[in-house]
Amino acid sequence: MANGLVYILQSLIGLYLLAFVLRLGMHWARSDFRNPIVQFVLTVTNPLVLPLRRFVPPVYKIDTSTLVIFFLLQWAAMGILAPLACQTSPGIATVLGLTVVAGLRLTLNVYTFIIFGYVILSWIGQGSYNPSIAMISGLLRSLAEPMLAPFRRIIPPIGGFDLSPIFLLIGLQALAQTLVTPAVRLARPFLCQIGVII
Repeated sequence: MANGLVYILQSLIGLYLLAFVLRLGMHWARSDFRNPIVQFVLTVTNPLVLPLRRFVPPVYKIDTSTLVIFFLLQWAAMGILAPLACQTSPGIATVLGLTVVAGLRLTLNVYTFIIFGYVILSWIGQGSYNPSIAMISGLLRSLAEPMLAPFRRIIPPIGGFDLSPIFLLIGLQALAQTLVTPAVRLARPFLCQIGVII
C-alpha cells in the first residue's frame, strides 16, 4: 500500500517538477513564448514563480526564481516521500543530498528525451507540415540547439549526417553515470527503499 501511494505521489510531483525543468530550459533558450506548450508551462508554474521573482530576479540566462522553486519543491517531495518509503525518517543532510541528486537526474532525463525527440521529429517531419508537429518540433529545436551547438563546432557533419546529437546523448548519459549513480549508491544505506523515490 505504501509503495503504491509513493508511486502515485512521485508521479504527480514528478510531472509538476517537469514543468519547472522545462521553464528553466525555455528561459535559457529564449523559446518562442507564443508557443501553446510554452504558455501552458508558464501558466502552471507562474503561481509559484512570479511572487518570488520580485525578490529573486533572473541572472543572465538563468531564471533563478524558477531554479529556487524547483529545488524547494524537490526538497519537499523528498521530505514527504522518504518517510513513506522507509521505516524511519532520513536526516536533513540525507534529504538535501537526495534533493540535489533527484533534481539533477530529472534534468538529465528531460534533456535526454528532448534531444531524442528532436532527432526523431527532424526525420519524420521533413517534407510535411502538421501544425501540432510543427509546434512540438519548434519547442524541441529551441531547447536542443543551444546544447547541440558546441558539439557541432567540434564534430562536423559526416556524409551529410549530423552526429552531434549522438555525442550529446552519450555525454548526458556519461554525466548521469558519473554524478548521479554513485550518489544514489551512497544514499541507499540510509534509505531502505530509495529506489522507489529517486
